[in-house]
Amino acid sequence: MPQSLDNFDLRLLELVQRNSRQTADVLSTHLGLSPAAVQKRLKRLRDTGVIEAEIALVNPRKIGRNMTIIVEVSMERENSGVLDSFKRRMRAEPLVQQCYYTTGEADFMLILVVQDIEEYQRFTQENFFGTPEVSRFKTSIVMDRVKVGLAVSLDD
Repeated sequence: MPQSLDNFDLRLLELVQRNSRQTADVLSTHLGLSPAAVQKRLKRLRDTGVIEAEIALVNPRKIGRNMTIIVEVSMERENSGVLDSFKRRMRAEPLVQQCYYTTGEADFMLILVVQDIEEYQRFTQENFFGTPEVSRFKTSIVMDRVKVGLAVSLDD
């Protein structure tokens, strides 16, 4: 592992990935450490960037975002200016939940969460059509959220 993480750190990361709202007192009972030791470890993991953020996972359907869409985007030209420009636009786009620069047939894979197909159509008009750098895109609509999460496996 790039960072020197011991078994307590790994177990702590497993616990906070499942529920980051657990108190140091609760975590300490699972780890067999004092609450102060748990707080110290959490601070170090945050300060060193091992823990990037602590977020709430919102159910999109409960707030009217009923469609998850996966989009493969191929660029016309693959030069750093074009790629950097597209990356900046996707980072700033609120409908894009995740954006990956990839190898393979597509240059980018996007995960979007939208209200309906009309909202997605507006997104494509603004971000793909009329953008000469985008040569093509392929859309897949998610039928069932089988597994959703960002937890990182800590197994060897």
